[in-house]
Amino acid sequence: MDIGIIGSGHIGGTLTRRLSALGHRVTVANSRGPDSLAALAAETGATAGTVQQAARARDLVVVTIPQKAIPSLPPGLFAATPASTVVVDTGNYYPELRDGRIAELDAGLLDSEWVARHLGRPVLKAFNNVQARTLARGGLPAGAPGRVALSVAGDDVEAKKVVLQLFDALGFDGVDAGTLADSWRQQVGTPAYCHDLDAAALRAALAAAERDKVADYRREGEAMVMRLIAEAGGNLDALAAP
Repeated sequence: MDIGIIGSGHIGGTLTRRLSALGHRVTVANSRGPDSLAALAAETGATAGTVQQAARARDLVVVTIPQKAIPSLPPGLFAATPASTVVVDTGNYYPELRDGRIAELDAGLLDSEWVARHLGRPVLKAFNNVQARTLARGGLPAGAPGRVALSVAGDDVEAKKVVLQLFDALGFDGVDAGTLADSWRQQVGTPAYCHDLDAAALRAALAAAERDKVADYRREGEAMVMRLIAEAGGNLDALAAP
């Protein structure tokens, strides 16, 4: 597949490595420009490009940047992107830890609904409820005991099939988590967030989430991340590393 990755942080860098290793044509971009990605490109064989180049990928674009950075993306970024290209949002809203307050999200708009509005493009929600080190370790063959499951939420059934097949190729079971309106079930702090569950347990966790607790989940999830960072000596890189 022809894949663009916008963002080269823990998730973006890990997906660049894993997807390139699977033989996909990957263009990776960040806000600092292609020169800052020379080492990652040399390591993986991916192409270091501009954000605009990554957004024009024919098959899949993964947007994996902090929520606070979404409004800073170039206007009309996806105007030249094929209508058939699947766009995935991996973002999580961390108001205290990273993003500051975003009024629409605090008022109840879902993370990926907000991203879709800014991009002017339908998105799927995926790769947001798993740590980068889980992705980096690699998955297991289909049917293997303990195979971790990943979930995807969105409104386009055919687009979700693309992502579910990608999960399997990466070594993870895939779970369809419903429409984008259901994506709150895998947001920060929910039972499905960062627990490396198998498929049955992930389906149960998604079903167990309670809509009126989204704000509480977010607070609890941020507190959990802060504790993990503290336990890692304040080193976020150590927390995310394989």
